[in-house]
Amino acid sequence: MLDQTAQQLSDFTQRYCQRWQQECQTAPQNDQLIGVDSPCLIATNENGITWQPQPFTLPKNLDAVSKGVDLIVQPSVVAFYTTQFAAEMPASFEGTSLTLLQSWNGEDFTLLQQNLVGHLVMKRRLKHSPTLFIATTDDDSTIIAVDNLNGNVILETLGKKQAKVLAPSLGDFLEILRPEI
Repeated sequence: MLDQTAQQLSDFTQRYCQRWQQECQTAPQNDQLIGVDSPCLIATNENGITWQPQPFTLPKNLDAVSKGVDLIVQPSVVAFYTTQFAAEMPASFEGTSLTLLQSWNGEDFTLLQQNLVGHLVMKRRLKHSPTLFIATTDDDSTIIAVDNLNGNVILETLGKKQAKVLAPSLGDFLEILRPEI
């Protein structure tokens, strides 16, 4: 499952980069990461940065999350966050616009793990099933997450117990995901 998730993420990222190249004749760009160092950084100009994904070079685990909330993290989520460094990538899934989250550098990866711990603590306090976010949506109260108990990818409204299942696995979700610019 780890290899499938990593491969599907790499395939999606390649489709994302190809779309940028086809439509804009450039590598992906981002206007929010000016001045933030990353192994992904290609160039900086007044409008933003251009970037390319790079292999993840830190230990391939989410141990800070596991230890922080005493929970074994869904292996597909570990693979998702430890396959590559990349900028966030806009996408759509069956009509739902989203931004796929990734780590830009080592410091960003540390912050990501802290945010995952905070999310899981909130879920525990609400007595909800543990989930791990992988994307944001246009609605600030709705996220795309992985159910840590069964691996389903869900559309989750923060603070609510109910969630809509989008895909039976993270690999399946990534396979259907469409890159947007």
